[in-house]
Formats: sequence, C-alpha cells, structure tokens
Amino acid sequence: MPAVTVENILALPRLDEPAESAVDRPVKSITTAPVGYEGEGFPVHRAFAGIDLSALDPFIHMDQMGEVNYAPGEPKGTPWHPHRGFETVTYMIDGIMEHQDSNGGGGVIGGGDTQWMTAGGGILHIETPPEHLVLSGGLFHGVQLWVNLPRDNKMASPRYQDITGNKVALLSSPDGGALVRVIAGDIAGHAGPGSTYTPIALSHTTIAPGASLTLPWNPEFNAIVYVLAGEGTVGAERRPIRVGQTAVFGRGDSITVAASDRQDSQTESLEVFILGGKPIREPIAMAGPFVMNTKSEVMQAFEDFQAGRLGSIPAAHEKLS
Repeated sequence: MPAVTVENILALPRLDEPAESAVDRPVKSITTAPVGYEGEGFPVHRAFAGIDLSALDPFIHMDQMGEVNYAPGEPKGTPWHPHRGFETVTYMIDGIMEHQDSNGGGGVIGGGDTQWMTAGGGILHIETPPEHLVLSGGLFHGVQLWVNLPRDNKMASPRYQDITGNKVALLSSPDGGALVRVIAGDIAGHAGPGSTYTPIALSHTTIAPGASLTLPWNPEFNAIVYVLAGEGTVGAERRPIRVGQTAVFGRGDSITVAASDRQDSQTESLEVFILGGKPIREPIAMAGPFVMNTKSEVMQAFEDFQAGRLGSIPAAHEKLS
C-alpha cells in the first residue's frame, strides 16, 4: 500500500498534542462493510452500509475498491454513467484509473492521486483501467467517496480537481508513529489541497504497529474512521477494529486510533481513512446516481438524463458505450 510515503517521517511537520481540556470522542458504533460489485464487476466493500445517513452527513456513500490483484485481462472499470447533485472523490492507493466525461474533461490517476469530481447539475462519466493494465493485470486498490452538495449548490457547474499525490499535506504524529496525509480540509491547522463546497476533512493515515494517534478534530464535524488494512483499536475505550470496518464517533475534540502490536503477514501497518464534516442537515432524496432534496427532483434528473440534457458521450468514445 504505497500511496504517498516519506523516507524520514520525523522531518515532517508534527501535529500538536491535544489540549489537556480536550475531550476524546467516544465510539458510537462499529460496523462491518459487506462485499458488493460495482461497474463492470469489480469488487468493493460498502463502507457505510447499515449506518444511518444522519450520522454520516455530509457524506452519503463510500466504497473501498479492491484490494484485488488482477490477472491479465481481468481489470474492470465502469461504463458511461450519469451523476447529479453531489461530488465523487476517487482516491487511488494502488493501480491506475483513467477517467473521462461528457464535457471533454479527463485524466489519469495513480497511487496517491485523487480525482475530485463535482457533478453538480449533471455530467456523464466513465472510469476505466488503461489498456496496458488490462493486458498486464496488477494490483488495484482505492476509495470512492460521495459527498453531498447543499441545496444551493446542487445545480452548480460540473468541475474537476485532479489532486496528485505530491500535493497532499504530510504530517507526523508527535512521536513519529503515524503518517497523516491530508487530502482535503483542515486538520489541526494544516490544510489539504482539495477545495470543498461543504466544510470537511479527509485523511489517509498510516499508523505503525504498536503506535497510537490522537488527532485533534473540529468539534463541529462528525468523525468517521474506516480501516483499509490491518487491525487496531479506536477511542480511549480501545474498542477493537479491523480491515473492512467503520467506526462512527460521538462528540468531542479529538479522535484516537491505535495499531495492534502485530499485524498479519500481508500488512505492515494499520491503514485508515479518517473523515468528517459539518452536517448539511437538509432532506435527502437519492436514487441510483442522483442525490437531490426531493423525490420530484430525482424524477427530473432521470428525465433530463433520458432526454440527453446531462450531456452526451463524445463521438470518439461512442463505440465504447
């Protein structure tokens, strides 16, 4: 799990210790993500399955894509599909993904890169592994997160942010036992490169075996930890957690995550995706690739898609549809 690493973690800016008056957030729930399949059949873990949307707000969906080691000819992606009313955040840990849209945008993201797509009023989109990766096979691993948009931004113009791995903010825990990669938002005064409509914070954090991280966290945000690899504990109460599980925290000023002294033979450290945001607290009407405020708005999105008002597949790619 390379993503973004450093040779000397102690040379990075250090996180401050939480204030003595800080309240460590209690763990409200731990759930296990079921396995599903997305797009043309690639495996995913549904990280938020079984968790009430009110506890996730402003997030609405998250998949861990893989981790899977494809044989030659096996890598899969998604066909052309529409989105409206939210943002998709695709963070690649291993492997390569190409993306294109109906506005002519697109690019390539690899290990440590993030593709941040604001669907807004509507866009058609496709994500596929490059041809050379299909031929060779290889490791594929990443996360896709859906971030809701407030009512006033639901119909914003679509846009992309291609955040390469060398742009994320890198931080060390006070003792050097954890590497914190800030993808978006602000964590303890350190800002990541991602620009958001709703105040949120996203981090991919690596915690060495036996190490513990107490991360200062905005008290106005909710707090969620998903385990990408390894095992450890969460909260001051040290509740056990392992790969494929999601912890939702209660109110407080900091989040504590610790790695077990020993990891399995396939895992060097505890790898977690830490996220939180300021709840939007608006009604959600959601169906397939559309996330709106009312059922009638969802129906309108389907009508607009069928009428071609969300865009059209570029001529160069019609044969792929």
